[in-house]
Parts: sequence; C-alpha cells; structure tokens
Amino acid sequence: MTPPTPLKNLTVAEARARMLADATLLGVEEVELAKSVGRVLAASVVADRDQPPFDASAMDGWAIRRADLTPGARFRIAGESAAGRAHARPVEAGQAVRIFTGAPVPPGADLVVIQENAARDGDVVTFQIDRDPPPGNIRLAGGDFRAGDVLLTAGTRIDAWTLALAAAAGWPSLDVARRPRVAILATGDELVPPGHVPAPDQIFESGSFALAALVRAWGGEAVRLKAQADDLAAIAAAVKDAQADLIVTVGGASVGDHDLVKPALETLGLALRVETVAVRPGKPTWFGTLGDGRRVLGLPGNPASALVCAELFLRPLLAALSGADPALPITAGVLAQPLPANGPREHWMRAARAVDALGRVTVTPFPDQDSSLIGVFSRADCLVVRPAGEAAAGIGDVVSLLPLARA
Repeated sequence: MTPPTPLKNLTVAEARARMLADATLLGVEEVELAKSVGRVLAASVVADRDQPPFDASAMDGWAIRRADLTPGARFRIAGESAAGRAHARPVEAGQAVRIFTGAPVPPGADLVVIQENAARDGDVVTFQIDRDPPPGNIRLAGGDFRAGDVLLTAGTRIDAWTLALAAAAGWPSLDVARRPRVAILATGDELVPPGHVPAPDQIFESGSFALAALVRAWGGEAVRLKAQADDLAAIAAAVKDAQADLIVTVGGASVGDHDLVKPALETLGLALRVETVAVRPGKPTWFGTLGDGRRVLGLPGNPASALVCAELFLRPLLAALSGADPALPITAGVLAQPLPANGPREHWMRAARAVDALGRVTVTPFPDQDSSLIGVFSRADCLVVRPAGEAAAGIGDVVSLLPLARA
C-alpha cells in the first residue's frame, strides 16, 4: 500500500513545487503596445525589417568617398541628407553631401567626416583629419537587428526598454497573457478597516491592502473582498461567489479554535496540497483547490508572515499563471553583522542592503524579526534566507537574498 503524501512541514521548495504543479498560462489577449507595460508576452516578437533599414550617419558632418580623402583635397557640395529626407543620388568623386545624425548615407559614400573637422567656403568644403584612418561614423544597416531576428520571446515581461524594442520593430500591439485575477479575503474578529473606529481589542486590517498592491505589481488583477469575522458560514459565502483564478486568504490559517478558514472552505470542496511549511515566518501557510478548481493560498494573519510568504509563493504562482518564469530572483550579499545558528525551519529575514568601500553588497538583518512588525518590513529592501539548521554566520560571510521591489 502506497503511504499517503505528506502535507505538513514541507520545505519551501517542496511547497512551491506543489503549488506550481499545474499552474500554466491562463489565456492570451491582444493589447495595444502602449498598454503592454507590465504584461507578459504570450508570443514572440520577430523583426520583419532591418534596423536601421539603411546605412545611417552616427554624426552631423559630411558624407564622402574615403578614397577621395587626400591631403589638401577640396570637395564640391552636392546636396544634403537629413533624417527622413535622403539624398538619393550617388556621391561621385570629389563630392561631399551635408549629412545629419540618423540620416541615410548616400550611395557611394563610405565615410562621414564630423562637422568639427570641416571648413566650408561657399560650395566647397575641406577637411582637417587628426586620425589615420579616420572613423567611418556610419551605423550599418541591420546593426541593431535584422529581419527575421527574434527580438522578444514568450514569457518576457514588458518594460519600457522591451516596449521600445517592439516599437522599433513596428509592432502596434502584442499578444500577452491574461492577467490572473486574485481575490483577497482577510478574516478575524479583531479586524476593522482603516478609517473606522476600533474597539479597544481590535486592530486595523492591513494585509489585504499590501497583498493587493503586490498582486498588481506582479502582473495580476486584485480584488479585495470585504473582510469577514471568524464565522464559518460568512467565510464560505464570501469565497463561494468570488470570481477569481486564485483566492488568497489572510488569517485563520492555523489550528486554533478561531482558525476557521480551512473548515469553512471544506464546505466548498477544499482539497489540500500543502498544509504547513517549514518556514519562518509563515509555518501555517497552506494551499489547495476548491471543488470547482479555483486555487486557494492561505496566508497567516501576522502581516510579516503574510508578506514573506507572498514573496515565496504568491509571486511565483502569478508568474506561472502568466506564462513567465516562476523562479525567484535570488542574489547574494555579505553579512554586515554576525548571526547565530539557525533553527529547524528555513528563515527569511527582513534586511537592508548597502555597498561597502570594496563595492560589495552588504546586508544587515533587522534585530527584531517578530512576524507582527510592519514597521520593520517598511524599512527592509530584501529578505536574507538562512537554510534550516545552518551554523552561525560571521561578518563577511556570503548569504543568499531576495531583493524586494520598492517603488
């Protein structure tokens, strides 16, 4: 008999793999190029012409035949080539064409002499060259890309620079992944919305606001559902009608008497794939699917736990559902302070980076890593990861870190 698959105390990698097991591109839609920033390409962008499509001048100056450039040579001015207004006639022996940056180089010319080295006298121009041979100052046709080149591949997230590349290739619109729709539900008797008057034993709800902002930054559409008290029927009703590809719950994730999210969603056919994760903070994080196939990511109610686990699990989930690479952008830094040995759970510590006199990225974890502290998170710009059971680390030791995108 095959033993049951364990759902508890999974490593971060195991938990993430189970969440991503069938997370694939949700759909494709065409959007105008100008509206594509932040979207993920669903089809490659291929050039259908060379860029530049002609030999172009890299400088303001004069286009001539290099063979004619001899000491004391005088050149008859034959015309002008400007951007968008080419000089179509060939440059003949002893001729020069006034040319401007970006303009097509006339046929026959193979050298642009910069204007600082030219002296014009009526219809004649002479040149003083201080280098032998002088630079050509010509951008060759196809120097940026050629017809048939794959400029951008599916899975690329469009930013200002890739948008410029697609525009330079003449693409007015792009096929992109449909944005994952994420419904966010905060739960807990203790929560009141900002702007309301809390009772002495209540706090302001903050998790859903931060998570909605992260979802939008990571390419999804966020819908904040009305926060619910610790009530089975109310939680189930809020989730039942949520039109979403992924539901993220905040709070009620543990096993106490008031942790009712999983029991409430069991009435909707919840099947767990992850029950707990061996991570600090965020052990109660869970994941499953409802009877209708909608995914549910359960995050702890403590804000730091929720935000750390959003980085570890929600971020790659949204990437996978958009057809992008779900791998986290892990980098490295050196510790600016010592750290004690780590415990049995992988620890993701809020930290701040700097650059030392040697040009190294240094990282300083904040001394208080309590999972309820939002102020610490507001000052952090990265998370330092410490493997389970890792020995004490000293100043200068290399550690892995996950940069946090700060607007």
